[in-house]
Amino acid sequence: MPDFVRTGRLFRVTGFDPSHRQLMLRSEALAMDETTTRVEVYIGHVRLMLLRPYYRDGLHIRRATEAEFAELSERHGLSADDAQWTWMIADDGSFVVGSVPSWREAEYSLMDRESLFDFSKPWPPPYPAEWGSVE
Repeated sequence: MPDFVRTGRLFRVTGFDPSHRQLMLRSEALAMDETTTRVEVYIGHVRLMLLRPYYRDGLHIRRATEAEFAELSERHGLSADDAQWTWMIADDGSFVVGSVPSWREAEYSLMDRESLFDFSKPWPPPYPAEWGSVE
């Protein structure tokens, strides 16, 4: 999947572990937006980020364009090597410099209540799930 797009869902930053440089964004199943799945996005090796605490209308994660990266590079002192690792999170200028974003989605009523990115558990899980990475 070239981009990760989930519109019409509430996503929030649910965790950042600075010692492991791991970022997690999550959208829970909510009656108000008529969703029945949990969606999680994981980005590791985070070096720099500018995020809002939540995204009311969903996420669109994609690689930064050349023009976007040039502007971010000038503002934040990014090196040319960071271009391939710079991800726009939404159309509001939010971004992350880190590894390739990965996502997982599962029907909330079937899944365990723990994170879909609980690396101590085997993947894929025993219930139906979808997953991928942004390219």
